[in-house]
Amino acid sequence: MFNKKFAILSLIIVFSFISIVGCSSGTSENVAPEPATEAQIETVTISHELGEAVVDKNPERVIVFDYASLDSLDQMGVEILGLPKSNIPSYLNKFSDNKYEDVGTLFEPNFEKIYELSPDLIVISGRQREVYEELSKIAPTVYLVIDTQDYIGSFSENLNILGQIFDKEEMVENELNSIKNKMDDLKTRVSDSGENALIIMANDGALSAYGNNSRFNVIHNEFGFPAADDNIEVANHGQSVSFEYILEVNPDKIFVIDRAAVAGGSQAAENVLDNDIVKMTRAYQSDNIHYLNSHVWYVSSGGIQSTNIMIDEISSSLK
Repeated sequence: MFNKKFAILSLIIVFSFISIVGCSSGTSENVAPEPATEAQIETVTISHELGEAVVDKNPERVIVFDYASLDSLDQMGVEILGLPKSNIPSYLNKFSDNKYEDVGTLFEPNFEKIYELSPDLIVISGRQREVYEELSKIAPTVYLVIDTQDYIGSFSENLNILGQIFDKEEMVENELNSIKNKMDDLKTRVSDSGENALIIMANDGALSAYGNNSRFNVIHNEFGFPAADDNIEVANHGQSVSFEYILEVNPDKIFVIDRAAVAGGSQAAENVLDNDIVKMTRAYQSDNIHYLNSHVWYVSSGGIQSTNIMIDEISSSLK
């Protein structure tokens, strides 16, 4: 009798165990998925001129100090958390909205504010080079700059890095192909024109010239305009020049960047160059003085939109 009861009890236990296992192995809408662990988060290691950053793929809390990168991220559809808002290029004016945090200036980040925002990624460029170490202690920081001796090469590298971080590799490839085709076409047209060019920056009345190997070297190197003067001093702020110098060089084209339009000033470049000496130049007499988008050329060159604007502006100067 005892053995019979024991056998029945054993069968009940076995069937109960099978029932429990069966239920647990089935699917249920009420069972929540296990949260991702740190080991499951995909990362990408970015090597750059100032160091190395291990970045989570598709970071959500992004602070950008480089307007060129902001430009490109905007084109990629990537939302950002904050940026320096004191001098945003007009074509990126949407980022003036209060939903974007103000994190200081291009040269003086608000470290306390940035720390409070707990970013997943900080993107910087040359103007923040000196504070890279401090920023990298807050969050992974990636340094992206344009090499003036190889605009398209460094531009492509920067875009590929952003594409890798945000899973936009295919979009980046398409954009680079489109821009390369436009640049090749422009270079052919420049060559056919046979014209040379002088690049002038007007700074509230003062004038500087930029030539080969300067910060605006893309006009000569990638776009193909020979420099009207091969001996211009290579300096960040250009070579200080006079109206008489411009007449002496007598370029076919003059491209003008108005720094006062960006940094503030009382004299617009067009007013500065509206004088009898400049009117004697070949460029003036053939209606070949072209005023470029100063925010693009001086502040945000190296982005997807800005590069297209630069190509279009130079292209429109050709008749």
